[in-house]
Parts: sequence; C-alpha cells; structure tokens
Amino acid sequence: MISVERVTKRFGMGESAVVALDDVSVTISENEFFTLLGPSGCGKTTLLRLIAGFELPNKGLILLDGQEIGHLPPYRRPVNTVFQNYALFPHMTVAQNIGFGLEMLGKPAAEIADTVGRMLALVRMEALADRRTDQLSGGQQQRVALARALAPQPKVLLLDEPLSALDLKLRKGMQIELKRLQHETGITFVFVTHDQDEALTMSDRIAVMEAGKILQIGDPKEIYNHPASRFVADFIGDINILKAEMTEVRDHTGTVRLASGAVARAHVPSAALAPGAVSVAIRPEHIHLCGPAEDNRTCTGVITNVIYFGSGTHIHMDLDQGGSLIARTTLGGGAIGERVGVVLPSEHLQVLVD
Repeated sequence: MISVERVTKRFGMGESAVVALDDVSVTISENEFFTLLGPSGCGKTTLLRLIAGFELPNKGLILLDGQEIGHLPPYRRPVNTVFQNYALFPHMTVAQNIGFGLEMLGKPAAEIADTVGRMLALVRMEALADRRTDQLSGGQQQRVALARALAPQPKVLLLDEPLSALDLKLRKGMQIELKRLQHETGITFVFVTHDQDEALTMSDRIAVMEAGKILQIGDPKEIYNHPASRFVADFIGDINILKAEMTEVRDHTGTVRLASGAVARAHVPSAALAPGAVSVAIRPEHIHLCGPAEDNRTCTGVITNVIYFGSGTHIHMDLDQGGSLIARTTLGGGAIGERVGVVLPSEHLQVLVD
C-alpha cells in the first residue's frame, strides 16, 4: 500500500540543516497495522507528515497503492490523519463533525447521513450523536476524531500519537479499540508512538527508529525477542546487557564466554559478526534463580533489592564476576543480602550489535 524509497528530509539550509530522515526506505502492506516507534526527535512524525503531504522530501519517492504521490497536496491524497489534539470543531455536534469531511467532498445528503450512522455504530457512539464535542471526555473525543477520519474511506489512516493525552486505563482500552477498528475497516493504519507497550499491543509490524534512520522492522515478537542492535534492545522493554567474548559463529548462533567463565550459546542477528568482544542481552523474565551451589548455574551473585509491582517482582543482583542483573518473577522470594545462583538459558541469550 505504501512504499517509501530512499527518502531524505532536511530542515534548514547549509551547515545548520537538521537531517530528520536519512535515506529511509520502508514498505507497508495493505490492511496492515504498522507502527513507527522511537524516542522524540527520531524522525517518526516527519515520516508520517511526508506520507500525509504536510512536508515534502528533499530526496526519494513516496508511492501509495503504486502511484507516486510526492507532488500531490494533502487534500488530493487518499489518506486521512488523526492528530494528537484531535482538532475537532467544538461548536458542532458529534454527527456534524463526522460528516464535515463528506460535505466538503460534495457528497449527497442521504449518503452523508448513512455514512455518519455507520461510523457512529463503528465507534459505538450512537447515543451521543447530537452532543457537542466540547461536552465529551477525552476518550469520546478520540472516537469522534477516528470516525471523522474513517468516514471518507481513505486507503490509509495516519495516527500521530492519538492516545498520549489519555490516562493509563483509558489508553489501554483504546489500544484494543484501535486494533478492532483497523480489523473491521480493512484500512491500512500507520501509527506513530514512543510508547513500547502501545506498539507491542497493536501492531502487525513495527519499525524502530533513531536519529532519522530505521534500525529494525519486524513483528512484535521478533522485535522483542531478537533485537538487532543495542539501541533496539534497550528501547523495547526491560533488558540486561552483559559483556562477553564470542568464540564461534555458525548459522546465526554464537558460542559466547561470559565474565563468569561460563560458556553458552546465543542467537546472533543477521548482521555479520566476527568472533571477539560482544555484548549479550537477556530479558528479566527469562532469568532463573537457584541455589548458589547448583550445577546448572551460569553465575552467582548477591541480591541487592527486591521490588514488588503487583503482577510480579523484580530482583536486583550484583554478580560476583562484575556487573549487575535484574530478574523478574511472579513467584516472589529472595531477600536483600541473599546469595543466589543465576541461570541464563541459552535460548534466550541474544548477541547485540553495538
């Protein structure tokens, strides 16, 4: 549905120019929920604005459904955008807001009424059709903005951090609603966020961005379990990173020697890595604790802190061989000052590209 081919975008001129996007290429499929994820200033919103037509690239092509759209103004592109602040008309009712775009397109009144009715049902707001939007809650306003954007049946819906103003519980509920809307309408969604949980919850695929570049594209499980670089690993969820020596690489599997002297097998990303000093990563929930003298231990350490957070417990440890780790468990247990053995399962160890 969308093909971005070697796009570069600079703001400013000469030496003071800021490169917001640096030779970025990505393809987004029809009926896909695709998320651009990264910290502030990484270029994700700039890429969204280029697809929408609010900015023009300095270099490269943007194609939508096989047609080059770089020369088209925003109102000529078959896309709609839901902004962070929703941009609703406060003097209009919910129904009038939803129908406004259709009126601007010159649609017949009967068609507008029918479409508005279907959109109200889609976002489950039939009972609020005649209420003014300034009398709605934040979550209700977001539903109206979505319905208004979906009413003209665009080929692509662009969403620029539309959940950021909502409280945590409402935000989680709207994540499920957004995925439902995308599934029911069959429209390609391109979603921008800096929230890793949002990206993992809703996306078919995720592009992780940093400093104007796309570092990795994959489905949520791939991004979480097999990060291609240190930045991706550190940005997505909690992770432990340890120094190691890789002695052998074969078929994306490496043999690594940890500081403890233990030898383990670890997944190696597609980037060509030679034996030598590396970093290895493991998620806290994949670490197992045992007695300090157990034969299957990878290393040993001392518990320095135990933090309970409702659905589990984080156990912080200083390792005898240097470094620290955080293990996550749903079983509780462990006391500050206790010596423990640490098991790092090879199937969950990941070699990182720095």
